[in-house]
Amino acid sequence: MDMVTGVGVLDKAMVVLRAVESSPCTLAQLQTTTGLPRATAHRLASALEIHGLLRRDTDGRFELGHGLVPLGREAAERFPLVDLARPELEALRDTTGESVQLFVREGAQRRCVQSLESTHGLRWIVPEGALLPLDVGSAGRVLCGESSRAGWIQSVGEREAGVASVSAPVHASDGATVAALSVSGPIERLSRQPGKRFGDAVVDAARRISP
Repeated sequence: MDMVTGVGVLDKAMVVLRAVESSPCTLAQLQTTTGLPRATAHRLASALEIHGLLRRDTDGRFELGHGLVPLGREAAERFPLVDLARPELEALRDTTGESVQLFVREGAQRRCVQSLESTHGLRWIVPEGALLPLDVGSAGRVLCGESSRAGWIQSVGEREAGVASVSAPVHASDGATVAALSVSGPIERLSRQPGKRFGDAVVDAARRISP
């Protein structure tokens, strides 16, 4: 298990929550998925259940709790960029045929706040909510302030072998970069010059998202 914050119990609790994000889990499945000891997985899941962050479904499996619903709604209302950006991400995904992501900066990292998968069988998947480094990858470099005359930044095998991406900044009304819009996928399809293939499309979509 990766230690993200250095606060062990918090990191373990988040691993438990992430484990049931895609589908409900029995305690045995939770233990297998998280790699935690059975007693630890049960203790954390039970505590999260008390706080409403997990619940039991009709089969007794652990599932995301109803307490997350108002939190998610409030978070979305306080960060309307995600809803504003979604139509552009969908159009960009359909135009390019590749996976599309929206990243924002969080301290010394970047978080994926929206991710739409390519319809190809071989595709690059970034889970929504994932934290990634700032110093590698085209989106991280955009969020660090790197720019080019073309308006986009590309990377090839920089963070993950075999993956290429091209990203462009989403600007606020004052010109500040508030997010990075990316297209990513296998080098076999995006080539070693992904900016030449999709850079202009990413830049145009990012400009339409910018308020």
